Amino acid sequence: MFGFGFPELLLLCAIALVVIGPKKLPDLARALGRGFAEFKRATDELKTSFTEEVRTTQTREELLKSGKLSAPGSEAPSPYDGAGDPAAENDEPTQVNPGPPAPAVTKDSASNEEASRDV
Repeated sequence: MFGFGFPELLLLCAIALVVIGPKKLPDLARALGRGFAEFKRATDELKTSFTEEVRTTQTREELLKSGKLSAPGSEAPSPYDGAGDPAAENDEPTQVNPGPPAPAVTKDSASNEEASRDV
């Protein structure tokens, strides 16, 4: 796998036994086993999803070639078909209702407002 033979693996286990200790070595081995199992499960799931996606793409291409399936968007109407210029269609001028005129401001009312703001 990594170019390790039996003697190298035996030496690696002996070093791990000395460095980690006999009490923690089983826990470490268990954790490594769980990690490898989770990694294998994730890679298998990735392979399955990739294979499924390839199969779906191939099936879609075969249906397109046989004419049983139309290309995406080929039957949908264009949003620009039949759409004219809305401004050109409306010949009537737009009417604006200005509303009542604003009250006139006199010099006295302006000075009264300034005085009330200062307070």
